[in-house]
Amino acid sequence: MQKLIVNVLLAVVALLAAVLRIIGQKPDSGMTRKQKVMLWRILAASALLLGLQALGADAFAPLGGAGRWVRLALYLADYLIIGHDILRKAWRGIRNGQVFDENFLMAVATLGALALAVYENGDYLEAIAVMLFYQVGEWFQSYAVGKSRRNISDLMDIRPDYANVERDGKVEQVDPDEVEIGTVIVVQPGEKVPIDGTVVEGTSTLNTAALTGESLPRSVETGDEIISGCVNMTGLLKIRTTKEFGESTVSKILDLVENASSRKSKSEDFISRFARIYTPAVCYAALALAILPPLVLTLGLGQSPAWETWIYRGLTFLVASCPCALVISIPLSFFAGIGGASKAGVLVKGSNYLETLSQVRVVVFDKTGTLTQGVFEVNGIHHSEMENAKLLEYAALAESASSHPISKSLQQAYGKEIDRSRVSEIQEISGNGVTALVDGHTVAAGNDKLMDRLGIPFIPCHSVGTIIHMAVDSRYAGHIVISDVVKPTSKQAIQALKAAGVRKTVMLTGDAKKVADQVAAQLGVDQVYSQLLPADKVEKVEQMLEQTHGKEKLAFVGDGINDAPVLGRADIGIAMGAMGSDAAIEAADVVLMDDNPLQIAKAIQISRKCLGIVYQNIVVAIGVKLLCLVLIALGFANMWLAVFADVGVMILAVLNAIQALFGTDSGAGA
Repeated sequence: MQKLIVNVLLAVVALLAAVLRIIGQKPDSGMTRKQKVMLWRILAASALLLGLQALGADAFAPLGGAGRWVRLALYLADYLIIGHDILRKAWRGIRNGQVFDENFLMAVATLGALALAVYENGDYLEAIAVMLFYQVGEWFQSYAVGKSRRNISDLMDIRPDYANVERDGKVEQVDPDEVEIGTVIVVQPGEKVPIDGTVVEGTSTLNTAALTGESLPRSVETGDEIISGCVNMTGLLKIRTTKEFGESTVSKILDLVENASSRKSKSEDFISRFARIYTPAVCYAALALAILPPLVLTLGLGQSPAWETWIYRGLTFLVASCPCALVISIPLSFFAGIGGASKAGVLVKGSNYLETLSQVRVVVFDKTGTLTQGVFEVNGIHHSEMENAKLLEYAALAESASSHPISKSLQQAYGKEIDRSRVSEIQEISGNGVTALVDGHTVAAGNDKLMDRLGIPFIPCHSVGTIIHMAVDSRYAGHIVISDVVKPTSKQAIQALKAAGVRKTVMLTGDAKKVADQVAAQLGVDQVYSQLLPADKVEKVEQMLEQTHGKEKLAFVGDGINDAPVLGRADIGIAMGAMGSDAAIEAADVVLMDDNPLQIAKAIQISRKCLGIVYQNIVVAIGVKLLCLVLIALGFANMWLAVFADVGVMILAVLNAIQALFGTDSGAGA
């Protein structure tokens, strides 16, 4: 057995020495100072232990009776090199009333094994090797957590350190928090855009990879909206800020990432509750295993108590029972899953949402800005009672107070600067349109419902698109046809969702039935509801939730302010992060950074792979633990099987958990 242990130690030293060589060649390997120190401690303790084993007990014989204590002192020094932090944590836990944790189990088990070795003047190899292998497992776990954390914290590179503000002809660097809305900031090539705004001067290309995962640069020019977190690549830009730093895209993203780990899944909560009950239970079981059999043998059967044998089994039972594989690997699996998703441009706000996402079988979409680009164009003006340009002017002025994409398309088609002094008494009627007083004339612009509401006869339009009916001074004046453009990946996204096991796709929209049906047919959406008000969307989602009876999870995907109530009502709300409204991003549980609906299927696949790994780790860890504990209690296993049950299973579980970092590219788990 000793020869086997020594061979294993040599293999560990060779492996860790190779890791150190890699670190030396790659200063950016990502290993923390604490991890490097731990690595050196493991190597030093391993080398000393191998040296002492090579010397053997006979090397200390010339020292006489003192040789035993010199040998013990050297082994104790080795034990303290590798285990002093575990002893300190165990003592701190006892002082704080949190006795039963893995540090306490390892401290008691290894100190007990050392005490037995001293009593028997035996071999100290076992106790020190157990602590050594435990620390090797802890190091692997620490490195795995660091790797997944770096995957997420790469996003932190988007945090701007300063903003350039032009004052009195000079550019000053100020804290982004100090920049007010409406301030013109200067972003030079190579700098990060610190705050959301609109380009007022300059043209350039932006690197948005940190935000969206998109490698292709994005071109911007005067008049374009720009979000913080992008890197300016070529030309100098002057940007008028439209938000404070705390409300900017970059701040919201960082807040989402930093708080993701605080929202725990049901699996994590189960493991936390399990560990609180399991750990003290096995401690008392180990104590009973060490004390009760000797008492029964002595008092009940009149035999020798064999205290050494049963205390050894109790200590072995403690080592094997340590719940590290569960306590470490389950949160790590979720953390790695969130990291893998963020690498793919999908921000998940917590592991509870990752778990729910894996159970989604119904996906409901908003249309405008989600399945379509939200880029509307005026395609025609029909039955106009006045000049087309005049009708378009009235429409643009009446819609001038709205930020809706349709309103913006009317203003863009008008092509002139909006004179708001010509407009008054603007009233927006949700789901219908607007009425306003333009140049003293009452103007109404909206859909069929608005004309019916005002009692104005209108001429139906047979063109496919969004129809804006116009009435001036209560007389019908014609209608304007506006068409949206379907996103190039939307059809592929619907197909990918069905391939991922989504049973049903649904589209909700406030658009006319004709437009909605055409888009749904083009994309292959299973069901479509049109001409809906925001409240109607919530009602439809609630009806669908009732139909699932809680057996299937429903996801809603949207981007607008009016989508916020539905995003909050669905089992999982998914928002478009690049162009979506702040309200939608705030209400959502998952944010797509590049507004690509194709990422939804990828997010579901990542979540399912992550949950698969979690369940694998739970089954393997608990199964192996229980088997080893039974074998140890019956005397069929020794401390080395206990080491495998603890450290070996933990390393296997951690390595399995790391797979979640790689999204859907590396199989489905070990």
